[in-house]
Amino acid sequence: MSNTAKATLLVLLILLADQALKIWIKTHLTLGEEISILGKRGFIYFTENNGMAFGMEFFGNAGKFLLSIFRIIFIGVIGWYTWKQIRAKAPLGLVLGLAAMFAGALGNLIDCLFYGLIFGESTYMQVAQMFPADGGYAPFLFGKVVDMFYFPIINITLPESFPFWSGERFIFFRPIFNVADAAITLSVFYMLIFQRHIFSEKKAEESCERSVKI
Repeated sequence: MSNTAKATLLVLLILLADQALKIWIKTHLTLGEEISILGKRGFIYFTENNGMAFGMEFFGNAGKFLLSIFRIIFIGVIGWYTWKQIRAKAPLGLVLGLAAMFAGALGNLIDCLFYGLIFGESTYMQVAQMFPADGGYAPFLFGKVVDMFYFPIINITLPESFPFWSGERFIFFRPIFNVADAAITLSVFYMLIFQRHIFSEKKAEESCERSVKI
């Protein structure tokens, strides 16, 4: 299987997992509803956000609009760069890392572009309807990103003897995220951790090609 086919397959698998889970969550759970998957250390917890990965937001509707435009540009750049690396016969690790980043960004962009058009509003009392008769909850570019994974690995009350924040609740890891967020984050860490290996492999291949030509 060629690197192009492998990258395409990875993108499709990430998008399928991301969108299938988001659509199921959106049409089966109310906002704030949770399903325990790892006891007290892991939940499916339905929430939505207008902003960046892990629920960050800025500047209201103007920020949301600019973020959607940025996502479109970012996806175009990553797609172009991934294709360029494939054409240059870059190492598979680099190609797959870029493909995962592309898929994650595209997964969240789909929410922003279309979810406001195809879904009714999710509330704490009502599950959203898909393709409601009176239209969706937001215009094009203003859909909310569906998040659902919550892993409070540490969830304790600090003892009174603790020097700081004594008696307060301490939770780690707080962010709620989705498959697309995970794909972006893991691809970045993967390329940062293995960048020396990835790029040294690329240089070795280029040296071999030059030697063959000589």
